[in-house]
Amino acid sequence: MKTAKRERGAGSGSDRKHLTGREVEQLIGAAKGNRNEARDRCLLLLMFRHGLRVSEAFRLKFDQVDIESRVLHVTRLKGGLSTTHPLRGDELRAISIWLKERSRFNRAERRSSPASSANRCTDRL
Repeated sequence: MKTAKRERGAGSGSDRKHLTGREVEQLIGAAKGNRNEARDRCLLLLMFRHGLRVSEAFRLKFDQVDIESRVLHVTRLKGGLSTTHPLRGDELRAISIWLKERSRFNRAERRSSPASSANRCTDRL
């Protein structure tokens, strides 16, 4: 009789400090149906693929994404080397979907509360 191999995870005494592709897909799947699904999917995908820290993802700005050249300019924190990373097709689609969703949200917000639009940060992804 064969026994199934148990995957070593964060809670099993493993010293692993990263997520697997499968774990990231589960995280992305957990975001389905929430009101920020497009944003969450985009950020989780970029964070996983490009090794972004939460603080680096939070600081992403529009001018760091070059859709025409298909690259992401990553500004590293904690003394890391800032680099340019190629963007894959699914990443470009996730970015485009998020930007469309964000634009639609911003238009609706401006219509409902024009005074609040001055306080929004518009240069962040």
